[in-house]
Amino acid sequence: MPLSRRQLLRVGVAGSAAVLVGMSAVSSARLPSPRWRGDDPFGLGVASGDPTPDGVVLWTRLAPDPLAPGGRGGMGWDPVTVEYEVARDESFRQVVTRGTAVATRELAHSVHPEIRGLEPARWYFYRFRAGSAISPVGRTRTAPAPGQPTTRMRFAFASCQSWSSGFYTAYEHMSDEDLDLVVHLGDYIYERGWRRGREGVSMGVDRGEAVDLPGYRLRYAQYKADQPLRDAHAAFPWIVTMDDHEVDNNWAADSPGLGIDIYRIPMLFRRRRASAFQAMYEHQPLRIGQLPSGPDMRLHRRYRFGDLAEITMLDTRQYRDPQACGGDVTAHCAERLDTDRTILGAQQRDWLLDGFTDSPARWQILGNQVAMSQTDNDPGPDLVVSSDSWDGYVADRNTVLGAAADRGVPNLVVITGDRHQNTAADLRRDYADPESPVVASEFAGTSITSAGDGTDMNDTGRRLLAANPDMKFFNAQRGYVRVDLDHQLWRNDFRVVPYIRRPGAPIHTRAGFVVQDQVPGVTEAWRPATATDTAASSDTIPGPRAGPR
Repeated sequence: MPLSRRQLLRVGVAGSAAVLVGMSAVSSARLPSPRWRGDDPFGLGVASGDPTPDGVVLWTRLAPDPLAPGGRGGMGWDPVTVEYEVARDESFRQVVTRGTAVATRELAHSVHPEIRGLEPARWYFYRFRAGSAISPVGRTRTAPAPGQPTTRMRFAFASCQSWSSGFYTAYEHMSDEDLDLVVHLGDYIYERGWRRGREGVSMGVDRGEAVDLPGYRLRYAQYKADQPLRDAHAAFPWIVTMDDHEVDNNWAADSPGLGIDIYRIPMLFRRRRASAFQAMYEHQPLRIGQLPSGPDMRLHRRYRFGDLAEITMLDTRQYRDPQACGGDVTAHCAERLDTDRTILGAQQRDWLLDGFTDSPARWQILGNQVAMSQTDNDPGPDLVVSSDSWDGYVADRNTVLGAAADRGVPNLVVITGDRHQNTAADLRRDYADPESPVVASEFAGTSITSAGDGTDMNDTGRRLLAANPDMKFFNAQRGYVRVDLDHQLWRNDFRVVPYIRRPGAPIHTRAGFVVQDQVPGVTEAWRPATATDTAASSDTIPGPRAGPR
């Protein structure tokens, strides 16, 4: 049974609630470390995230046997002191801060120390120690100071990484990119039973659907034990949110999704949601502000990067109304037009709109889970849309895009996951009006693995392009999106691999698009002559392994 925030903060470990949740310990006392007996307690790797100008949050979880039954990672019941160091150099000759946190069984022996006092816009290295065991070295970067002139920013965004669907080859390539950070838009795990998609690989854990805390912990352990994912976490700071599969397929607020029938009982679903949220916190580089309180978890938040960009992470699951018309892809669903239907909830929506007014950044970036652009699935006269996306919450979409236009947001770009497709689209203020102006741009990124090997073009893509004139591009291969941003231009590269069911796939840029400063809408920059043109890509970027720039 997951603990509520109140229960967590009532429990005392070394006299400090901060210790319990794995933050920096206020006590100098050292708790005895177990004898690891040759097993690596850092088998799930290290990570950093939520960068600010003066710091980041670090993460690791002690788990010498990550897939041990019961989800405890092979750990006992006792708390363990975990030391951390942050340095300017990879050899740790120039340590700038060090401290301790306490890993406890209440949070699966994970720690989340929040580091402060660092210099803005700078690379740092970090590592952990527990007893005689030393973790791998991670690399992280602070954000530029508010208002600081920032000439350039590079980041990647990704989503949808069903472990059993294929290999994380895309993450191998992402780790070699020259990036400042990674944004993950959800479906980091899949709650459903395993599906075989990796050639010759055993599932390794129970194949059933995750519904309780041990089950979700095992899901995260299975995913994070994969080396390419660990490497990508260690290479850059991440900003993460969730979509539906972190809990239950197509869930909405207190309404369960499409999973096991017994958990469609509201009380049991809330218990399931609390378990899923706690496991997410235990396995991600999240701050104390994201610590769940039972079935509630605040994931909408903002990050500013000098005078160049502001990333606003949305939560389109926790506060939404249930999907209209049963959640199907359907025509003639009048319910989706109801003016009181919301995908954000009133409080998050007001917070988002206030941010449009207050931000001095050149680029406003919305980290979003489900497609915001209207997506008609029928090239004929009927409008056939999915009510799980923003098409099912038209009033909220009109409010957000209308406010961006009315409040003079110079450059609004929405980055989206969920679809397992690469798309580029213009966003209109009101899709009911064919003459409504384009006010923003949306780039949806494909999956890392979900839905298998994929293909460049298919019948779905041809149908969507025929039905949606605002959609400028479609591709259904696997991969991620790389963004290169300056004050004049947003450069968007769709990075794809030809297969994921076996390892070793190469990567190339399938197509590039740009958004010009104060010119809403997407423009195609280039694409290769054929989808398989991977010859010695001129867009290959040297990786960050040689050290920070």
